[in-house]
Amino acid sequence: MSDNAASTSKSGNNFVRNMIAEQIERGDHVGEVVTRFPPEPNGFLHIGHAKSICLNFGLAEHFGGRCRLRFDDTNPEKEEQAFIDSIQEDVHWLGFDWDGHVRFTSDYFDTLYEYALHLIENGDAYVDELTSEQAREYRGDWNTPGTNSPYRDRTPEENLAAFERMRAGEFGEGQASLRAKIDMAAGNMNLRDPVIYRIRHATHHQTGDAWCIYPSYDFAHGQSDAIEGVTHSICTLEFEDHRPLYDWFIEHLPVPARPVQTEFGRLNLNYTVTSKRKLKRLIDEQVVDGWDDPRMPTLAGIRRRGYTPASIRNFCETIGVARSDGVVDAAMLEHAIRDDLNNNAPRAMCVLDPLKIVITNYPEDGVEQLVAAGHPNRDDLGERTLPFTHEILIEKEDFREEANKKYKRLVLGKRVRLRNAYVIEATDVVKNDAGEIVAVHCTYDPDTLGDNPADGIKPKGVIHWVSASHGKKATVRQYDRLFAAEHPGRGDRDMLDDLNPDSLTVYENCTIEPDLATVEPEYRVQFERIGYFVADRHDHAPGKPVFNRIVPLRDTWAKIEADDG
Repeated sequence: MSDNAASTSKSGNNFVRNMIAEQIERGDHVGEVVTRFPPEPNGFLHIGHAKSICLNFGLAEHFGGRCRLRFDDTNPEKEEQAFIDSIQEDVHWLGFDWDGHVRFTSDYFDTLYEYALHLIENGDAYVDELTSEQAREYRGDWNTPGTNSPYRDRTPEENLAAFERMRAGEFGEGQASLRAKIDMAAGNMNLRDPVIYRIRHATHHQTGDAWCIYPSYDFAHGQSDAIEGVTHSICTLEFEDHRPLYDWFIEHLPVPARPVQTEFGRLNLNYTVTSKRKLKRLIDEQVVDGWDDPRMPTLAGIRRRGYTPASIRNFCETIGVARSDGVVDAAMLEHAIRDDLNNNAPRAMCVLDPLKIVITNYPEDGVEQLVAAGHPNRDDLGERTLPFTHEILIEKEDFREEANKKYKRLVLGKRVRLRNAYVIEATDVVKNDAGEIVAVHCTYDPDTLGDNPADGIKPKGVIHWVSASHGKKATVRQYDRLFAAEHPGRGDRDMLDDLNPDSLTVYENCTIEPDLATVEPEYRVQFERIGYFVADRHDHAPGKPVFNRIVPLRDTWAKIEADDG
């Protein structure tokens, strides 16, 4: 890092980055910056974790340091290898890589056990045999001091023997725990003799059956940071009240380093839930199709929805890092991907709900390869060919037999321009026995490719289209926000009562430009006049195109909220 790096490292909307820059400038921090991202492998990461990933890895990158990936695997009953794999994939997808090998808190179980023995030997921890109900009673509450456990005054020798029995599996779950001896009258509830080891007769995904006692998160977290030489332990705000406990452990243990914990406001989005318990309920009750359903706020779901890593990183940078919690408008996240794709997504046409147009004055076997830009402002995205034929398809909603002047699409007896093609005029309709329109007869003006009609009567609007004979069939899933309420489940409401009934609309009979049928999964495109879409990363395949809507072209929710107001 250069001599003036500290002064140029400051950012008005990231207080942690500013804090580290000032520490370096004052000489309070010497050496490299070492951070870590320590997720629990008990579920998929969500958009809130993206902020933490971008912050921790971003700080290390910004200051030329290192960031470790460490799994907090102290609760084997809720952890799975699938979650470990997905978390690593998410971090890589966002564009980051960790320092060295993947770490686990379980790597330090032997050392943490020795630390526990150290506390016992010094009279700072004891084995408690209160039941969980009794422990709650003895703990007191915010208005009532706690009461010392009758086991609190055991001698170190007695506690060492009891702790060895815990490790040997001689106690059942809930029959004993190791607690730090701090202060049962402390105003901070976290200091009222917190549990630091509890019994779990469960096979661990890393250590197998080597242990039947597991350290608590509060005990393992800070010590793991110290073992790894982490210099800046960055946590979300809910851990602020835990910091005195972390500091107490550091002061009472022979740890090799002293990490400094700093808390920041977590990311909360409106119209969204991020609680793993609530997300799991959505899966268990089959509201969604799994952790990576494109309506889920998980990173796997967001990726499958079509968001780009750059849009997520830009979003996290835009909302900044503050000292307090707040709620971010989901529209900001949608703006981030819309801005990205407006600049980078190639254009194409797709008809969701087809209506056949027969161009009566065009040869039945005629095919003309029209040319359109891949992107209006990106020459590097090349050109695409659009087969123009006797029969084409347009959206059913783009035609009316009669309409007022505000309707800027195809009307019987009126003209409209086909996007990137000719001007057509509707002359007649064909209906089935039920009176439904099944086809519209039109004529086209062959001199209007890129020009207005010679008679000076301009078309009223522009609509998209696809060749009926050359277009390819596709499935299009039009996703929207999962919840219709700004704060799902607020108060006494069940969050399921706030679901958006239109969060998914599936169109099975769509027609797309021919070249789109062969694109790779995760190919992003703007369907002109409709929105931004992505080829599904799992279900899309050559000959079976499946596209998910990422976002509409415009923020339709802003209008809904304005109308409601």
